[in-house]
Amino acid sequence: MATIKIKQVKSKIGYPIDQKATLQALGLRKISQVVEVEDTPSIRGMIRKVHHLVKVVD
Repeated sequence: MATIKIKQVKSKIGYPIDQKATLQALGLRKISQVVEVEDTPSIRGMIRKVHHLVKVVD
């Protein structure tokens, strides 16, 4: 299956607990950290939830 790279571009400090948990579930812990995950509908939903904190990298 296809994969996508996700980069955290903003700090999670000051955001709700559910958004912090979503970042952790994606595997992101630090700003500028890039992770590669499978491109599934559930992952796309997680990205949509924290779209203001992450960026999809080509």
